[in-house]
Amino acid sequence: MSQQIGPEPVLPEPSSSLLPDLKVAEVVGWSEGRTPTVSDGLTVSAYATDLANPRTVHTLPNGDVLVVQSKAPPGKPLNRPKDIIRGFIMSMAAGEAGGDKETNLVTLLRDTDRDGTVDERSDLLTGLTSPFGIAWHEDTLYVAAADAILAYPYELGQQEITAEPRILTPLPGGPINHHWTKDLALSPDGRFLYASVGSNSNAGERGMEAEKGRAAVWQVDIETGASRVFASGLRNPNGLNLHPETGELWTVVNERDELGPNLVPDYMTSVQDGGFYGWPWSYYGQHVDERVHPPRPDLVEKAISPDYALSSHVAALGLAFTNNSAMPEAYRNGAFVGNRGSWNRNAFNGYKVIYVPFTDGRPSGQAQDVVTGFLDGDEARGRPVGLAIDGTGALLIADDAGNTVWRVSSADGTVTPEPIPTDRVTAAPAGPEETAQPPAPAEPGGAAPSQTDVAPAVSPEDGAPAPQTE
Repeated sequence: MSQQIGPEPVLPEPSSSLLPDLKVAEVVGWSEGRTPTVSDGLTVSAYATDLANPRTVHTLPNGDVLVVQSKAPPGKPLNRPKDIIRGFIMSMAAGEAGGDKETNLVTLLRDTDRDGTVDERSDLLTGLTSPFGIAWHEDTLYVAAADAILAYPYELGQQEITAEPRILTPLPGGPINHHWTKDLALSPDGRFLYASVGSNSNAGERGMEAEKGRAAVWQVDIETGASRVFASGLRNPNGLNLHPETGELWTVVNERDELGPNLVPDYMTSVQDGGFYGWPWSYYGQHVDERVHPPRPDLVEKAISPDYALSSHVAALGLAFTNNSAMPEAYRNGAFVGNRGSWNRNAFNGYKVIYVPFTDGRPSGQAQDVVTGFLDGDEARGRPVGLAIDGTGALLIADDAGNTVWRVSSADGTVTPEPIPTDRVTAAPAGPEETAQPPAPAEPGGAAPSQTDVAPAVSPEDGAPAPQTE
C-alpha cells in the first residue's frame, strides 16, 4: 500500500463483484492498562475515559478541550441488498458504541495546571442531533449537528450552557443523510465558518437530486448565516483545518467504494475556492467512474487532483497541524492524520495515526506511522477519529470505538508557553462588501466550480425546516 501514499499514487484498474470485499475487525475495547503504541520520543496516556463515541476534539483559547460524542441519526433508508449487508457490517465494526451511556453531547475537559491530566470535567451540551464539528469565536460556540449549524452564547471558562441556540444556517440533513458528520473550521479572519457536508451515496446511485448541496465544503458568514458552496466534488470531507502558516483550508476525504480493495485512495488536500474534485464522475483527478450516468466529461475535465493520497479505505477523519506545538522536532512542521480503519477490503488498512511532513505549506515527504496498536490481529481495540493539539501542545486523539481520548506528548515533558487554540484567528475582519452570498440555483446535484453549475446552498431565509433536538 506504500505505492498509494503520496502525491502520485499508483491506481490499479477498477474491479467489481456482486458483494464487496469485506474484512471486519470486531471491536473489543482496551483492557486494563493497555494503551496505543507510540513512536520513539513520545509517550501516551488516557486523557479521558468512559466516553460514548468521542468523534472530535477541539481546544479553546484558554486551553480547555471540548470533546464531541455522537452517533449516527436513525432512519436512513436501505434501498439495496448491499446497503443491508453494509449496515450489518458497520454495526459490527462499531462495537458496543458506548454501551448504554448517553451520547450526542459536548463535554468540557479542563487541565487547570497544564500537567497533561484532566482536573475538571462537565457536560456543556446534551440532547443534540448527531453533533460533530465545533468552533468558538467571540463568546459564541458553534456546533455542527446533522442538519444545521447552531450558535450558543458561551464565555470561556463556563462549565455549562443553558441558553437556547440560534440557527446560524440549516445544513443538508435527512431523511437519508448518508454521510452525516459535518465538520467545522473558522477562517483566519474570524468572518466565516467552513462546514463539510458529505455525499448522500457512494457514487451517485440515489440520483443527483439527493445530492443537492452535498459532497462539498460550505462557506458560512458568521454574522448573517449566508452560505455558499466553497468547493465541491468531495465525497466525504472531514478534519477541516486551516494551515497555520498559509491560512489555506485543508481536509481529509473518504473516497468511493466498490471499485476493488485498492481503489480509491482516501486523501488529504488543500481546498480551493471554487474547486471541483471529481465526485461522483471521476476520482483522484480525472479518472472516470464508468458507473455514473449520465457521464459529464465537461466536469471531469475540471476535476482537481488531490495533494496527497493516504491509500485506499483507511477512512481518514482527523487532521491536525503541528506548527508551534510541543511535539518533538521531528513532528513540528506537518500534519497528523487519524485513519479510523477499513472494513471494505480483503486486508485491513488504517487503524492508526500517521504524520505527514510539510515544507512551505505543502506535504514534502513520506508518511510515518506514529500511533498504532488500535488493531490486534482481527480485533480492534479502538478507532482513531478526530485530532487536535491540546492546551499544552500535545496531540489528542478521539477514539470513538475505544470510548477514550488519548494524549500523545513529547517524552521529555516539553509543553508550550501558552495554549494554542484549534481555531487560530490572525487578522481583523474585512469590510461588509466581502460578505458571502449564496450561489445561483443550479441543476440538481451539479458540482462544477462555476457559479452556474454548483449545487445551491441554503440561506436561513429560504425557509428550510428547523433542526430538531432529540
